[in-house]
Amino acid sequence: MKWSGSLSQASSLRDAVAECGNAIRKDMDGLEPDLLVVFVSPHHEASYDQLPGLVRKEIGSGMLLGCSGTGIIGDGREIEDRPALSITAAHLPDVDILPFHLDAGDLPDADAAPNSWEIAFNTQPERGPDFLLLSDPFSMPMDRLLSGLDYAFPNAVKTGGLASGGALPGGSARYHREGVYRSGTVGLSLHGAIVVDTIVAQGCRPIGLPVRVTACSTNVILGLDGRGPLEVLSEVLQGLSENDRTMSRNSLFLGLAWDPLNEDPLPGDFLIRDLIGIDQTHNVLAVSESVAEGQLVQFHLRDAETSAGDLESMLTRYTITNPIGENAGALLFQCLGRGAKLYGTKNHDTGMFNAKIHGIPMTGFFCNGEIGPVGGSTFLHRYTSAFAIFRPE
Repeated sequence: MKWSGSLSQASSLRDAVAECGNAIRKDMDGLEPDLLVVFVSPHHEASYDQLPGLVRKEIGSGMLLGCSGTGIIGDGREIEDRPALSITAAHLPDVDILPFHLDAGDLPDADAAPNSWEIAFNTQPERGPDFLLLSDPFSMPMDRLLSGLDYAFPNAVKTGGLASGGALPGGSARYHREGVYRSGTVGLSLHGAIVVDTIVAQGCRPIGLPVRVTACSTNVILGLDGRGPLEVLSEVLQGLSENDRTMSRNSLFLGLAWDPLNEDPLPGDFLIRDLIGIDQTHNVLAVSESVAEGQLVQFHLRDAETSAGDLESMLTRYTITNPIGENAGALLFQCLGRGAKLYGTKNHDTGMFNAKIHGIPMTGFFCNGEIGPVGGSTFLHRYTSAFAIFRPE
């Protein structure tokens, strides 16, 4: 197994592909790539349709997958709001790659049998697949897609992100083999002598104490510990420092404990979700995820220091339990809200990754949403950095 990655900031897409191709061919040293993953900034939108042909000419005919992104990652850099292209090439002996492209209408019904999902995604769970997904932020119902994949392939890793770089439906692009798509999801499943590890850094810290949902309706919380949720929130905010209370005006979230059997959840044991509504008249909170009666929840804050600490902790934990050899590669799916906008400095998350996990190529892009597991389920996240690390079995 061999992974190679390169990034170009050339203003011409043809020149950018050529620059990346030269670096990759030299690094691959004669090995033919089986997989090619491309991420391209919207500055090259006029040439989007040319990208598959240019890549095939410069690098080879490996399985092509990719999408557009407002920011592009590669060579240890995060290029935001400027022209950029990154390409990852992987030589994957003893690995089968099965691609797919799906529109919303291709998804099985919610009550469909598992084999309907197997047909849609062109594989079976007994093959031990892991999935890489790149989706349109407007046209694909991601909760339905991810819950269906978890249902049919419970032991598979699912990772990826929502394309960015287009403010309106049809404005972003996804690449699948020779095709360029403006809607739906493109992806592939990997089978064989490969392991996919994930690191999902949500970048929030808990405030107050965990409380239990005692009344709710879908995503609306009506009671916490038998009290009105706004009363509980008010008490939490009163216990904060002045700085944290100020931060809570723009950076307040709710963490949902993902393991119902864990009565003492720790930081990292929560799925972080937006508070999308506060109704003082009815004393209720609305969250961007369905909640269940009896579920433990905890309010969280997000800031640059917390995000950095969370990522460092998760990367350190990963390096202790997963020694990485030289034949690995990585992709980073990073939220548009991170990067220099959050940290005030460039290349923060990529720099930390490279400091902790040495010598493996990584490319990626800034997403409209990041796909990755928390606990035993797969979710669409916001504000995260979700890493996928590919290594020999």
